[in-house]
Amino acid sequence: MEAGRILHIGIPWITRRSPPRLPNFPRFICASSIQRGSYKGPKPGRDWIADWVSKNDDAVRSMPIYVGGASLLAVLFNRAISGIAPVADASSSQSRADLLTLGLAVTNVLTGLVWISIRPKSITPVEPQGVECLVIYSHLPESVVSEILWVWESLSAVTCCKSLVIVYDCQCIVQIGVAAKSLNIDEPFAVDAAKLMQGSVYQGVLKSGAQSYLANLSLYPGRSELPFLPSNTQAVILQPLGDRGIAVLGGDTIRGFTTSDQTWITYIGEKLDATLAKYMSSMPSVVQE
Repeated sequence: MEAGRILHIGIPWITRRSPPRLPNFPRFICASSIQRGSYKGPKPGRDWIADWVSKNDDAVRSMPIYVGGASLLAVLFNRAISGIAPVADASSSQSRADLLTLGLAVTNVLTGLVWISIRPKSITPVEPQGVECLVIYSHLPESVVSEILWVWESLSAVTCCKSLVIVYDCQCIVQIGVAAKSLNIDEPFAVDAAKLMQGSVYQGVLKSGAQSYLANLSLYPGRSELPFLPSNTQAVILQPLGDRGIAVLGGDTIRGFTTSDQTWITYIGEKLDATLAKYMSSMPSVVQE
């Protein structure tokens, strides 16, 4: 009986449930079925007010004058038809309100006059006045020349740099880009490396040991020490190459070199200093003409 009872208990039947039916997803998406302009995601916002102000700059600058003038006329008209005595009475609240309104109206008119008289000067690139040149120190190995050319191509393509002069150990290593024209012949103005390194421009950079950025070259008194640059050079970066040289970069735009450009040029100067210091020690000295 015990055995039968045990067999009677037995293992219950296990019913298998059929797996849930999954929806049929497409396994392939045809590229041609995606239509242009069907993107429904977020789009970059646009400041309509700023766009309108930039397009109507003259009207916005003169708007305070019109508002102030209209306010003055409104105060005078209200004073005329309100039946109040034309003489200001300090005990009258209407007179005090009119005086306050007149002050605000005059302030608006003066603000409009200031906005019209002060306008930001548009800064545009200029065409350097000079001749194209490519002068490279002949005793440099090919690897150094390739690196210098890469530096020039990168700077001229990414920044506003139009002229590049590198002086190292009293030698003009490279003069590339647009250079000033000589007085007598149609040739680039030669760089006097010894005179440049003895001038106040190089000595100031050497003393500070940091990059010097002349955002508006026409306002700098040491412009005469850079005669090899085009006469209408707008901005200059003086990048020291250790304590043995300097790189002079001339730009075609006032304040054209950005902060990131200056930082990048600093790193380039450190790389050029390491490269030139490695090879110039074994190079023969050449007397500058």
